[in-house]
Amino acid sequence: MLNRIRIRARGLQRASAATALAAAMTSTLVAATPASAAPVSTKDQAGPQVVCTSAKPGLADQLTHDIRTVVTSPEVTGSTSIALYDRVTRTSCTYDADRQHDSASAVKVIVLGALLRQTQDEHRALTDTERTLTTKMITESDNDATTTLWKQLGLDRIREFLRLADMQRTVPDPDGYWGLTQINATDQLTLMKLFTASNPVLVDDSRTYALDLMNKVIPSQRWGVPAGAPSGATVHVKNGWLQRTGGGWRVHSVGAFTGQGHDYGIAVLTSDHASMQAGVDVIENLARKVHADLNGTQVITSQKLRSRTLPTVSDGSLVPENAR
Repeated sequence: MLNRIRIRARGLQRASAATALAAAMTSTLVAATPASAAPVSTKDQAGPQVVCTSAKPGLADQLTHDIRTVVTSPEVTGSTSIALYDRVTRTSCTYDADRQHDSASAVKVIVLGALLRQTQDEHRALTDTERTLTTKMITESDNDATTTLWKQLGLDRIREFLRLADMQRTVPDPDGYWGLTQINATDQLTLMKLFTASNPVLVDDSRTYALDLMNKVIPSQRWGVPAGAPSGATVHVKNGWLQRTGGGWRVHSVGAFTGQGHDYGIAVLTSDHASMQAGVDVIENLARKVHADLNGTQVITSQKLRSRTLPTVSDGSLVPENAR
């Protein structure tokens, strides 16, 4: 009987010790865990960030805030990339600028650059036919003209121009679907810089020709980054708008703004927005804020940028090389 009592007592002691140990561990865990830990969103943990730098005090912070406000809006459901530079204030901004997008008609400026470089290498001027084709390709976004020039240049010539221009992540579609060239905002901005400053790739006459065509884009295609531009600036723009089979839109706008003390460029590329209008809205909301910040003015919303409503069908840039 005495042995049973001793065994039971030992069991109670062990149980008490186990209970005490469990209580101590629980106390330690509670103490190590904050009572009101704030949840961390995925956007805060990972994903693209707005990065701006500027020699002008306060400008980088203002641009960062304004760009973030647009791209993180709940209404923005697709992918948006932006890159900009301003030589006057030594400003640059990027947001998801290395993301690849189907080019749509934005690739036509690359075709123009490659052709201009070809004429330089061959020590000749543009032919009358080439002038007609490039004018239609840029000012009217003509697809037949683009296909003709794409085939004339060939992939090797286009890739060589991209190498010379340091547009290393731009990839032409190998099957000839020039509208599916993979582009990114970083490289598109590089091209705008090439057009707007002396460089060893394109001589001044070539640059002037390209900028002049981009300044003469027809009114119905002057939406996008020109929104909110100062009245004294000379606007050079090329847009692209392509609807893929799955329904998502690729809507892009790339431009440079020169003259009267202005020297900056903006590239905004968007993918998978529900409609053409949705993509344009994102681009123009960004552009208005950027123009206002760079020029120290109020956001302009009353400009008439185009002569008619936006198209409801794509730009037709999904054209195979061997089909025409």
